[in-house]
Amino acid sequence: MRPAAPHTPIAPSDRVSDVLARDESLVEVFASAAPHFAKLRSRTLRRVMARLVTVEQAAQMAGVSVDGLVGTLNAALGIESAPVSTSTPSPTATPPARPERAPAVPAHARVVEVDVRDDLRAGREPFSRIMAAVGTLGSNEVLHLRAIFEPVPLYAVLQKRGFVHAAQAHAPDDWSVWFWHPVASDADAAPPDPSPAPRGADAPADASAAESGNVVWLDVRGLEPPEPLMRTLAALDDLPAGHTLVQVNSRVPQFLLPLLADRGYACEIDESHPDRVLVRIWRPAPERPGG
Repeated sequence: MRPAAPHTPIAPSDRVSDVLARDESLVEVFASAAPHFAKLRSRTLRRVMARLVTVEQAAQMAGVSVDGLVGTLNAALGIESAPVSTSTPSPTATPPARPERAPAVPAHARVVEVDVRDDLRAGREPFSRIMAAVGTLGSNEVLHLRAIFEPVPLYAVLQKRGFVHAAQAHAPDDWSVWFWHPVASDADAAPPDPSPAPRGADAPADASAAESGNVVWLDVRGLEPPEPLMRTLAALDDLPAGHTLVQVNSRVPQFLLPLLADRGYACEIDESHPDRVLVRIWRPAPERPGG
């Protein structure tokens, strides 16, 4: 017999991994809603896909109604769900048409290929690899990403960095997505106004990023994974020589620490504050010959 389900209804903003943690049999509810969700039957893929994607994003990826998916999940738990209110209209039951040809990229652009299909199938998180490639893109270069599902969460992250994208499905488990910077005349939005930099060595960063002296502050509290990790790696790519990046987090970023060590960064973790964790990150000066 199924254990009593929590009374809190599933919401569009809930991560798929949290939904499945409530009742693993909900995998079959997802799979019956759309063939796209059959991937969730694989525990290896769930380690990556389910933890990063919300129910609303999953519905968009599969081309099904958010309201219908949320209602079906709640019904399976014996919960009557309230009407769904989402920031964007729910997709229709029919997936949007995809172009038969690869989308046009800027003329004479150099294409940087990044294929993470094997990483995803093996349950490895490919986001640091993707962001490393993004960080090296020039103004006349295009990132061509190959993945086994449409990377919807990545769209918003790279859009905030000024990228546009186009996607094409070759097969249900084979996607191409191109990311590039539009030409200046096509830019629709100006960058956000900078906020005042925090004062004091231990001041919290109220803005997403602010600079004071040779210290750059990056506040990632409240962001959903993997955005804190991706924003931090992106900020390090742009960090001037001799500067320190201070990440303001609500917890110790365990997945970030080994990546910092691999990239040659030193870090110091300050857990003395009740409402935040400060991670100071810098690149040590190269050691001179002879010590």
